[in-house]
Amino acid sequence: MSAAGLKNWVKQGDSGVARGLAQLFYGLRYFTVPVIPGLHKALYLLHIQLRDSWHWLVQTLYFSPLFRSRCESCGGRLYLYTGMPYIAGPLRIRIGRNCRISGITTFNARSTSQPAPLLEIGDNCDIGWQNSLSVGTLISIGNNVRFAGKVSLAGYPGHPFDAKDRAEGLPDKDEQAREIIIEDDVWVGTGATINAGVTIGRASIVAAQSVVTKSMPAGVLIGGNPARIIRSIVDA
Repeated sequence: MSAAGLKNWVKQGDSGVARGLAQLFYGLRYFTVPVIPGLHKALYLLHIQLRDSWHWLVQTLYFSPLFRSRCESCGGRLYLYTGMPYIAGPLRIRIGRNCRISGITTFNARSTSQPAPLLEIGDNCDIGWQNSLSVGTLISIGNNVRFAGKVSLAGYPGHPFDAKDRAEGLPDKDEQAREIIIEDDVWVGTGATINAGVTIGRASIVAAQSVVTKSMPAGVLIGGNPARIIRSIVDA
């Protein structure tokens, strides 16, 4: 009898042997160790401590210095967490002080731009989980900027508009690559996309899932697809 046939016999058989083996199998499969409160709580805390210590060690001694070596300049107190951002293309990177950057992030540059594209990140900035920063010519991020998760800055499209050129595998045109400017104190919500040629004014907020296709002034709440000004922010 094949292994598959034996399995079906155990699961579907009517004999006492088959039912006994099935009960034994499911008993072992769903067996759980009873929780001993003092012991397992202590083991859990030890596990968390060992995990966090290992992550800190790897980030401090390996990922952080590797990433800093790739930057043209990088200020003090960089907090790089969960690995190291994936960097693609001839990207120049300049980072200010007191920045926090998720390692589950992509920084990429348009390979045919001259000079090489530049990513500038100011002081005290958060670049969140699964952000994608695609630099066509320049992405400039000011001070005290906050990016939530899955934010996309699309400084170039990657393909030309003309269908024939796309079919032939030609790159996008130089005029399709444009700068993106994020001024000081801006907050960009989860899943928002900011397109090439856009400037977001100081202290504005981009709502989650918004698609920003044109420049926005300072001190406003922005939302929608395509994004529009929802209201002024009084405290800005």
